[in-house]
Amino acid sequence: MRLLIVGAGKMGSFFADLLSFDHEVALLDTNPKQLRFIYNAQRMTKPEEVQEFSPELVINAATLAYTIDAFNSILPYISKSCILSDVASVKTELQQFYAKAKRPFVSTHPMFGPTFASLNDLSSQNAIIISESDHMGKVFFRDLYNSIKLNVFEYSFQEHDETIAYSLSIPFASTLVFAAVMKHQDAPGTTFKRHMNIAEGLLSEDDYLLSEILFNPYTSGQVERIREKLKDLLQIINEKDNDGMKRFLIEVRKNIE
Repeated sequence: MRLLIVGAGKMGSFFADLLSFDHEVALLDTNPKQLRFIYNAQRMTKPEEVQEFSPELVINAATLAYTIDAFNSILPYISKSCILSDVASVKTELQQFYAKAKRPFVSTHPMFGPTFASLNDLSSQNAIIISESDHMGKVFFRDLYNSIKLNVFEYSFQEHDETIAYSLSIPFASTLVFAAVMKHQDAPGTTFKRHMNIAEGLLSEDDYLLSEILFNPYTSGQVERIREKLKDLLQIINEKDNDGMKRFLIEVRKNIE
């Protein structure tokens, strides 16, 4: 199959490495420096070069801020039957784009990143395939994700964004707040060091990725829940309310069972 990957960042390079031995792969990135270490795949820096390659499926791995622009740049150079796909972490605007494009599409989200996941063993990691996607596109990605032992789930566009707001926005926001009030410790405890490692890993991610997750339209509601619980905890602390603390801890332990 002829596959075009748009964007040679971490995820685009991952897909190129993964697919280039079983398919004919081309990688498009307008920044030539991003293509320096790409092997076993055609390298392209201009959308016009896509026409001769004539891809059967496009994997758009550009950052969310540029995903739709990247699609629009190549649409004049691909066939109407070419399947469009994205791996974006927030789907709201993409749902509208696909509805207007009137082309076959498949939208997925590999729920892992190079910072915390071992790419040599992804058996504990998950991927989401959007249920509104076209059948053949879903078959391609389900087979691909199963081949690397990802746990695959199928959600609608709305269910996906609601899930991401809960599963990523809460830990992202909590970690950023921790880092925002943190100061150097000469003799940090074990819990502090673990939080520190998480914060360092998160902040090593691209700023666009962090923004994508936190600008999810469902994020503000989840962050509001954090604020409400912090308010409750602060009141318990200020009042030295032992019974309130006990009730709070019982509720927390129930949540993580």
